Amino acid sequence: MQYLVSVIDDKDNPGSTDRRPAISAFNERLIADGYWVFAGGLADAGAATVVDNRGNQPVFSDGPFVESKEYLAGVWVWEAPDLDVALKLATEASKACDRKIEVRPFL
Repeated sequence: MQYLVSVIDDKDNPGSTDRRPAISAFNERLIADGYWVFAGGLADAGAATVVDNRGNQPVFSDGPFVESKEYLAGVWVWEAPDLDVALKLATEASKACDRKIEVRPFL
């Protein structure tokens, strides 16, 4: 089963900034153990553009869809046998990147 693993940052209580060595080590382990599918960090939420093409003309809006103190800072996609394994990995991921982690299975 695949899981979308979201890294949640908080403007009021951001995680440590120099977490790259810990994240890289964690990623290397994910790859070695066969859990890795994809990962990527995201630019600040202020760099987002929202596209809405449900009407007659597309509408482009600068900034995030939702103004919030918490925002999506990055994602992983993992292949894990079950939710228990994904949650165990998420516990380690939260420690490695010093941020909250959300785990959601793909349908």
